[in-house]
Amino acid sequence: MNTAGHSEATARRGLELNPFRGLRYDPDRVGSLAAVTSPPYDVVVRPDGLHHLQSADPHNIVRLILPQAATPEARNEQAADTLRRWLDEGVLTADPDPALYVYEQRDGDGMLQRGIIGALRVSEPAEGVVLPHEDVMPPVVADRAALMRATRANLEPLLLTYRGNGAAAEVVEETAERPPLLATTTEDGFRHRLWAVTDPADVRRIQSDLAHHQALIADGHHRWATYRRLRAEQPSPSPWDHGLVLLVDTARYPLRVRAIHRLLHRLPVADALAAVSGLFRVRRIDKPLPEALAALADAACAGNAFLFAGDGTFHLVDRPDPDLLARTVPADRPAAWRSLDATVLHATLLDHVWHIPEDSPAHIAYIHDTAATVEKAERDGGTAVLLHPVHEEVVRDLARQGVTMPRKSTSFGPKPASGLVLRALEL
Repeated sequence: MNTAGHSEATARRGLELNPFRGLRYDPDRVGSLAAVTSPPYDVVVRPDGLHHLQSADPHNIVRLILPQAATPEARNEQAADTLRRWLDEGVLTADPDPALYVYEQRDGDGMLQRGIIGALRVSEPAEGVVLPHEDVMPPVVADRAALMRATRANLEPLLLTYRGNGAAAEVVEETAERPPLLATTTEDGFRHRLWAVTDPADVRRIQSDLAHHQALIADGHHRWATYRRLRAEQPSPSPWDHGLVLLVDTARYPLRVRAIHRLLHRLPVADALAAVSGLFRVRRIDKPLPEALAALADAACAGNAFLFAGDGTFHLVDRPDPDLLARTVPADRPAAWRSLDATVLHATLLDHVWHIPEDSPAHIAYIHDTAATVEKAERDGGTAVLLHPVHEEVVRDLARQGVTMPRKSTSFGPKPASGLVLRALEL
């Protein structure tokens, strides 16, 4: 663990974002731009969701980011062949000039998010430029690296946040007043627009501003670790020195931070409650999900709190025994880390009380959608453990100290749609 920490004032180099020739779908060659988009690869986890996207359009980006074949090698080869074919057929075409891209997302509730897509210099954690806040699973990094090697492309941008409110934000606002390169509305109700920034003066304004900042990885830890691995494999300079990212200035556009819930496949609610009896306070909440979540939010203001579900009702589990926490939560981390709900869930409940391995798909699933987690627990006889979200500044402060949070502690969003702009390393 790196406890030296990183601050924006002490980072040796800031963010270095470069233009690139984006690969984009030709609207005349696909059914619609919305039909070829997808959520990020790690959000498309359900077989029915994958089938739905594959059926939406034969050229949906999911055929590149989640190719389907019998072996990993065959999947990667299939993705590379598909990408080459789409380029040869003109389904995907390269923009004529290198650009940074302004990307906008809106929903029907008034949410507006804008950011800049570009090729970011890949840096190591010790440089304090790009700050991770979660650990990664090596098999996932190996899988993503094999896919990127085969396709020689960054197929979807990862999501980074920084706090600037400077010249880069001004260029974003000015650009958004112009007609976009593309505009589409996806089936989730989000409206997407994309602009190219090619004027050298505007590019310099963005780059000069970003050079004074560091970024937090909001979504895409495994892809960033993949960028680092691939860069290390190649002599520099090479195209692998940079990776595709979306940078959002949260001083202008705060992200939504949501919890990622746990589904315990082999632990019935009755057994989960029996194991925590006497160690936590347990209260039954015979109310609908929104009211149960409100009760969870109230309890979380006072300390660690969880909502168990799966037996047709809800159980608020809070006020852990201080002696239990002292025995089970590692003491070599900052107090802000030790008091996280995710820390107590993993160190105390999963490891000590329930003895459930956090990295075993047979025992545990990590699900973003609250209602879906509850429904699946009720259907399968498992336990849904619902968490209250962490504030972005808590995540950022820990990351600046070099402290990573427990796995799948947060879900930042909205996430960029995959398929609007790609980066081919050969261009």
